[in-house]
Amino acid sequence: MTAPIKQHLIDPEICIRCYTCEMTCPLEAILHDDDNVVVDAEKCNFCMDCIPVCPTGSIDEWRVVAQPYSVEEQFGWMELPEQEDIAESGTDPGSDEALDSEMAALLAQAHAGAGGKAKAPSSAAKPVINMYNLGKPAQVRVQGNYRLTDENSDSDVRHIILDMGGAPMPVLEGQSIGILPPGTDDTGKPHLPRLYSVSSPRDGERPGYQNISLTVKREEHGVCSNYVCDLNPGDTINLTGPFGSTFLLPSDPQADVLMICTGTGSAPFRGFTMRRLRVAPHETGKMTLVFGARRSSELPYFGPLKKIPDSFMTKHFAFSRQKDGPKQYVQDRLRDETDRVAQLLQNPDGYIYICGLKAMEQGVEEALKDIARGIGLNWSELRNRMRDDGRYHVETY
Repeated sequence: MTAPIKQHLIDPEICIRCYTCEMTCPLEAILHDDDNVVVDAEKCNFCMDCIPVCPTGSIDEWRVVAQPYSVEEQFGWMELPEQEDIAESGTDPGSDEALDSEMAALLAQAHAGAGGKAKAPSSAAKPVINMYNLGKPAQVRVQGNYRLTDENSDSDVRHIILDMGGAPMPVLEGQSIGILPPGTDDTGKPHLPRLYSVSSPRDGERPGYQNISLTVKREEHGVCSNYVCDLNPGDTINLTGPFGSTFLLPSDPQADVLMICTGTGSAPFRGFTMRRLRVAPHETGKMTLVFGARRSSELPYFGPLKKIPDSFMTKHFAFSRQKDGPKQYVQDRLRDETDRVAQLLQNPDGYIYICGLKAMEQGVEEALKDIARGIGLNWSELRNRMRDDGRYHVETY
């Protein structure tokens, strides 16, 4: 009889195909085909380097198996298999407590790194994923390219509108799509797609016109961001996706949603807000946005946001480099609104979404911990319950 072994896997339903784990793995144990990103059990040594870089937690999956799943098997998955019953499979489960202890320690370490497994809100619509892949991308036309930040600003952020034409793209608010930049990398291989959150609601940037929008910041040496920011109306590009099945807007109009973001992390929240405005415009006081940037001139959608009635969505801006203004970050604005945040933390219909630069994550966590402590709650326990209920979501990069 063979002793059971542990195997590291990736959840294909949650993975957004950003390939960050593949680029991070020092052993080249992570690889991809047109459909999936997988882990080669023969190479993986559980070094955990890939765990903290994953923005969705899809990398944080483990199974105890009699025989490891092959790379070929994993490439064919649409969802993860259930944990098999080792004893019933005819394999000696062993009484080796060291194995159980090692597996428990590994699981604890993995979850500490990724922050836990995300779950979709129970009322969210069922997402479609991976309709278009590397082998069969969707060819779409650029309908518009508009600069969102001031011309004099160092930050060049664009609002890109894509016309899907006759190609279906059933994308939900909070999902991402991949853009395939032309050319090859330093090794001569085609560039992998870069992931961008969709910033329009499910029925389109303009309802009924089969178009979607993206929010893209030009990075100085960014292969794809420069390509996208330089696109002209009429250009054709290749898309993959949609990706993501957890960072989704609850369909329940009573859901009290707190959205915390920096920069282009505002993209999914623009989609959230437009969706709510279209389907439940009279539901007031159910959305709160905390939005951070260096200056107001670098804040995407600053003008349109100010036009949204405060009764519909409460808005708090944090500027860290604003001239003649206090230096504030999103965690400072959360503390300024302690009473409002505390109310949401105690609401069973309260949801928290965090999106933006990874550097914001620790500060936001500390602020939420302090606010929870002030009302006699343990933040770690509360956060885990909210995550299990599909009410706590983090996507940082």
